[in-house]
Amino acid sequence: MTSRSGAPVVVGVDGSRSALDAVRVAAREAADRHRPLRVVHAFIWPLFDIPLGPTPGGPPDGGLRHQAELIVADAVAEAGKVAPELTVTGQVVDGASTPVLLTESRDAALLVLGTRGLGGFAGLLIGSAAVQVSARAGCPVLVVRGEARADGPVLVGVDGSALSTEALGFAFAEAAQRDTGLLAVHAWLTPAPIGPGDVLPLVYDVAAIAAEEERVLAEALAGWSARYPDVPVTRRLVSGAAARVLVEESKAAQLTVVGAHGRSALGGMLLGSVSHAVLHHAHSPLAIVRHGTA
Repeated sequence: MTSRSGAPVVVGVDGSRSALDAVRVAAREAADRHRPLRVVHAFIWPLFDIPLGPTPGGPPDGGLRHQAELIVADAVAEAGKVAPELTVTGQVVDGASTPVLLTESRDAALLVLGTRGLGGFAGLLIGSAAVQVSARAGCPVLVVRGEARADGPVLVGVDGSALSTEALGFAFAEAAQRDTGLLAVHAWLTPAPIGPGDVLPLVYDVAAIAAEEERVLAEALAGWSARYPDVPVTRRLVSGAAARVLVEESKAAQLTVVGAHGRSALGGMLLGSVSHAVLHHAHSPLAIVRHGTA
C-alpha cells in the first residue's frame, strides 16, 4: 500500500448540502489519518466568455468568482467545526469538475465526494463523471452516500484478483483505524446448465466448486489477517451475483470497499459492472480503490 506521506485528504465542494456532508466526513477522515484537509471547488465559468466579477452598479462582493470563494470558505468553516485542530485549506480551481478532481487526486491520500452536485460539480454524482473519477483517480475515492453510521463492520468484496488484494489492504487499514471488524464477502455463481437445445446439461460438482471458492477467499485473507491480527474478520461465501450481494450487505456496514475493475477500449476509463452497480446502490459510504492507488 502507498503511504503518500504528508498527502492531504481532498474533498470536492459546490455549495450543496451533499457537499457539506462530504466535508464533515472528509474532516473526520483527515483527523483520523493525521493529515491536512484540502477543500476544492471546480470553477468552470472561466472556460466561458462571461463576466466573473460584480455587475456594473451591483454590490462589490457580487459575481460568480466571489460566490465560489464563499462556497469554499463555508466548507472550510464547517470542517473546522468537526475537527478544530485540523489543518484545513481551501481553493477555487479553474476548470471542469472531472479534470480538476483527477488532477487533485494525484497528490491526495483520499478523495472524498458527495452524492449530488450543484454548480461546479453539477451532475457529478451519480453519473458518468463519477464513474470516470472513480475509475481514473490517482488515489482511493470515498463516496459519501447511504447512511453514515459509527457501528457495523467494514465490508469488502473479494474475488482473488490483484485489485481485490489492494481493496483488501485498504479495507483492513480502515477497519483497524475505525476499531471495528472486517466482513469479507466472496460471491460466486453456479455454472449455468448448457447443451444442445438445453437437453444435455453440463455436469458439475457444486460442493467442489464451493470448496474451491472458499479456498480463494481464505488465501486472499491470509496475509492481511497476519498483518492486522487485531482486526476481527468474518468470512462470508455467498452464491449469487456479486453486486446484489454487496449492496444487500452494505445495509449493515459503516463502509463498503470495492476495487475499480475498469476494462474498456477507453483504457480503464470505466468502472467494472460490480463497482458501478455498488456505486449507484450501496446503503453505506463507499470506497473505490483503483490499482496502484491504495
